[in-house]
Amino acid sequence: MYDSVDNKTYVQPETNHNHEKEHKHSQAHEHEHDHDHGKMPIVFYFIGLVLAIVALILPTETAGNIKNILFIISTILAGYHVAILEGFGHTLKELFLHQRFRPDSHLLMGLAALGAIILGEYWEGALLILIFGGAHFLENYAEGRSQREITKLLDLNPTSARRYKPDGSIEIVDVDDLRIDDRVQVLNGDQVPIDGVVLEGQTTINEASISGESMPQDKKPGDQVYGSTINGSGTIIIEVTKESKDTVFGRIMSLVEENQGNRTRATTVIEKYEPYYVTFVLLGVIVFILLMPVLTNMTLETSFYRGLLILVSASPCALAAATVSATLSATSSFARQGVLSRGTVFIQELAKIDAIAFDKTGTLTLGKPQVTNTYFTEDIEQAAWINLLVSMEKQANHPLAKAIVDYFGEENGDIDLSVENQAGKGVATEYKGTRYRIGKPSSYNNISPEIVEITEDWESKGNTVIYASSAEEVKVVIALMDIPQTAAIKAIEYFKSQDIETHMISGDAQLTGQAIGAQLKIDHVSANVLPDEKSNIIAELQAQGKSVAFVGDGVNDAPVLVKSNVGIAMGDGTDVALEVADLALMQNNLSNLVYAHKKARKMNRVVWQNIVFSLAVVVILVIMALTGFSNMTLSVIFHEGSTIAVILNGLRLLLK
Repeated sequence: MYDSVDNKTYVQPETNHNHEKEHKHSQAHEHEHDHDHGKMPIVFYFIGLVLAIVALILPTETAGNIKNILFIISTILAGYHVAILEGFGHTLKELFLHQRFRPDSHLLMGLAALGAIILGEYWEGALLILIFGGAHFLENYAEGRSQREITKLLDLNPTSARRYKPDGSIEIVDVDDLRIDDRVQVLNGDQVPIDGVVLEGQTTINEASISGESMPQDKKPGDQVYGSTINGSGTIIIEVTKESKDTVFGRIMSLVEENQGNRTRATTVIEKYEPYYVTFVLLGVIVFILLMPVLTNMTLETSFYRGLLILVSASPCALAAATVSATLSATSSFARQGVLSRGTVFIQELAKIDAIAFDKTGTLTLGKPQVTNTYFTEDIEQAAWINLLVSMEKQANHPLAKAIVDYFGEENGDIDLSVENQAGKGVATEYKGTRYRIGKPSSYNNISPEIVEITEDWESKGNTVIYASSAEEVKVVIALMDIPQTAAIKAIEYFKSQDIETHMISGDAQLTGQAIGAQLKIDHVSANVLPDEKSNIIAELQAQGKSVAFVGDGVNDAPVLVKSNVGIAMGDGTDVALEVADLALMQNNLSNLVYAHKKARKMNRVVWQNIVFSLAVVVILVIMALTGFSNMTLSVIFHEGSTIAVILNGLRLLLK
């Protein structure tokens, strides 16, 4: 009918995409511990903690041997998981099954505790394991807390549906058995079992589990509904549009699973080199213990004791935990705000971007046209024409027609008309002996100079203009535009304040793109571009050494989402955009992207705080051990205390 406001070109990219940047492929960790040993480790730990407390209370004079025995039992029980299973057990498994020596920090702690017991430092050995084990379980809690925050999104996963049979009766079936075009009844108060379109009935639906929108959404025939959302007071019949694995909820589940399986590059590097570091420490300690009595007047007992102190001091526990709690806490905080990621590496990358590019329609704008200006000639009755316009447009199934009806008010269209759709011209009707028509300017001849001037002015500002005429004489001019979101204006202001270049890359016409760019005050606007040209623009920015994020929602955004350093999809976007993106804004609100960028930068700061702090503690404790200015108790407290400190520092990111 009219020229479309959105001239985006759609292409079908390969959904089984191959990311061009190396960091987008999560590598399997070269070694991982199996932390899932049931509840026994934590039970043993608390029994060991209680025994250690009892031993401390007992008087040394009368119960010295009992105290020592209790300390030894406490060390064994508290260290069952962290030292025996994950330290000695993992190392022996690697040695005998894979013929490679790959020790870790757990083995260092186990050996240090064993050495303390050999030296008769029973309390120090127990303290070492209790603090190390406590830090270990706290780290696991941080990881579990983050996973629980993320998987809250999965709690509403529906399992059954009320499907209509061919004879009109209803059967209860599994959601996985639903197929496209099936008709499903959703009772009031029930979960919507799957994505679909309303066929019959009206209701309100709580879509918070999908979009994060707190206000219930009105639904009527023709409206989209999403699986896992909660139906309100009305009963509706929906037609299934997607199978369960392809629903919005299914995509969210996929994002969550990928997110939980990924770590940042920093974590991977630490884990990769941990065996070499631990091997170096073990060899260094052995050499120190054996050579010091030969090269100096130090006794073997003293060199053994100091060697154990070095063993404790050099353990990379805090360094290993430096990134884990911070990245998992940040991911959890993202999920609570409706921002999902395929892995914390993309959160880390988001913090480092130098430029951010946006698609226009549905990303920076509302995604649907709005009436921005109207003009009525002086020789007509405005109210009567509004009534006529709305009555005609109510019968036209077109976005611009709907925008006009919404603008003037549906209640104004009460004339019973027979409307004729004219391909390439618009809609027309006969009313009281006069022919009325609504159409695009190019379908009219002999337009007055005044109308031409108004049209050119509005079109120069990016508007789509349509005319309404009586007997082919233009009487009404209406301008429509897909206007910017309020959140988009604030988001652009924020990124510019952070010295991050802002770009808009759109398939829309040049005038429209420039007009929207001017309203948003974007640094660079590229309009009327094809999908491959979008990718080229990103490549040019990357060739300048810039890390680039791209935000989009359409099928034609898929190539550039893959090409960018961080691809960000709007939650209301197409399936393909969500599939290839690294981050998803489920609430379709760019203010959440601002939140995510701030949180990502904070996460990077916390990670580096933890790394620097951990290395400093290790260096100081090793120097103190070498020079004799330390003892087992002091080393244990400072070393394991630093591990707890970095974990707690990371958990700060859970705060809003």
